[in-house]
Amino acid sequence: MEPGLPTQPDPTALAPGDPGRQDPAGVPVLAARHASKSYAGVAALRDVSLELYAGEAHALIGENGAGKSTLVKLLGGVLRPDGGTLELDGTPTLLGGPADARDAGIAVIYQEPTLFPDLTVAENVFIGRQPLRRGRRIDFRGMERAVSEIFSRLGVRLDPDRVARGLSIAEQQLVEIAKALSLDARVVIMDEPTASLSPVEVERLFRVVGALREHGAAVLFISHRLEEAFALCQRVTVLRDGGFVMSRALAGMTAEELVRAMVGRDVLAREHTAGATGATVLEVSRLTREGVFVDVSFEVRAGEVVALAGLVGAGRTEVARAVFGIDRYDAGSVRLSGRELKRGSPTAAMAAGVGFVPEDRRQHGLVMDMSIADNISLASLPRLRRRGLLFTRVERAFAADWAARLQVKYGRMGNAVSSLSGGNQQKVVLAKWLSRRPALLIVDEPTRGIDIGTKTEVHKLIAELAAEGVAVLVISSELPEVLALADRILVMREGRLVATLPRAQATEERIIAAGTGQLLDTDNAEGASA
Repeated sequence: MEPGLPTQPDPTALAPGDPGRQDPAGVPVLAARHASKSYAGVAALRDVSLELYAGEAHALIGENGAGKSTLVKLLGGVLRPDGGTLELDGTPTLLGGPADARDAGIAVIYQEPTLFPDLTVAENVFIGRQPLRRGRRIDFRGMERAVSEIFSRLGVRLDPDRVARGLSIAEQQLVEIAKALSLDARVVIMDEPTASLSPVEVERLFRVVGALREHGAAVLFISHRLEEAFALCQRVTVLRDGGFVMSRALAGMTAEELVRAMVGRDVLAREHTAGATGATVLEVSRLTREGVFVDVSFEVRAGEVVALAGLVGAGRTEVARAVFGIDRYDAGSVRLSGRELKRGSPTAAMAAGVGFVPEDRRQHGLVMDMSIADNISLASLPRLRRRGLLFTRVERAFAADWAARLQVKYGRMGNAVSSLSGGNQQKVVLAKWLSRRPALLIVDEPTRGIDIGTKTEVHKLIAELAAEGVAVLVISSELPEVLALADRILVMREGRLVATLPRAQATEERIIAAGTGQLLDTDNAEGASA
């Protein structure tokens, strides 16, 4: 904390229930009063209060490890507070589990989707409360119709009869949103709902939130994207290190004030600076996977950051997975420093010097039952061996160094990585691959679920890697991130590369226009391939 930063809120940022505080009229639909929660003696929440009112969107802001997810789990009935109370319509209540919260009209959309992979989308939406026909048979057609109507409201094309296995993170998130909307809830809690959504999908979600408010629902919105909080919410509560910092109306606040309240210091956004580039490291030529992407060609040079942009479902992640060898492709080639990489072999890609940070950290980026230290060091074991042996002391020191660089908040290095918050898990994945210093680093949504302070550090690390001659391919749904990092932006739409924009000529409007099929030929600065 910087000298002079107040540790207590000022009179314009009073805690819920304090005299002189100006809250919306009436009794809050849901409130936490002086809530506390500890894990193994470590305080995750300390004396935190929050009030949610009907027809209002309320932002909950804080860094990773600030206690946001713990508070959400208390409100959703997943955890019970060690101290303090929860109130529904002004009456103290005890939520015995998620089912009690659901019955009370509380719907939670968690940061990490939790779908049953072998059930259909419609079955996931109505899990545990399937509509029944005569003879107590499940009304599958009724479920599919209801889910289709919800997706229509969201402006989403997703087959309700599709099996959930294989859905992208963004599609899984949309299913979770549909599940919450199907409950007709009085309180809707959204934990990082836009982390994997493109600007178009975010706009659709905002319209849904507006409709929920018009119907009298209270919305709690957790996001690291501060511009979304200002655009969507009327009030904000800030947590830091498990404690309450402030709660006040967003009207009249600035982003700088909110950031300072979150992190206890000023954070400067990184501006894009182009560096010198060298020889071609990655060369993708006419890559095709039937039904997924077609005739994709581009290159990435040493010291260059190239971004793949486009709407969810455009094929960005699928191209990256094919380059790394996770998915096979039907035609084309991938070359690294002039040598063709073996198809469908991540092992060959790693041996050639390719690193890959996946979009879905829990399923593809981490071994959830292994320790934090084991996960960070997993891709660097050959370098850590001494005389053919791996010493715990060496591994822990290596992992601790990278955890410190990315500001991972943890109890002990030996704890399971599943014990970390979602944002800290993402930092572990980044540490695992950044520590390898690869010739080519592919990062798919590198800052999904990461707070603004650490996001700046991640951007700085990527820029430093490029300055050291690493070729970087970034996939991101955050256009400000794309513009801050990339030297060139490749825009994909419906499986095809439709535009290549040098950073000097790229704007958010041009990227969105290209991704939605509105870019004019005169705007495509370099054609559809590099």
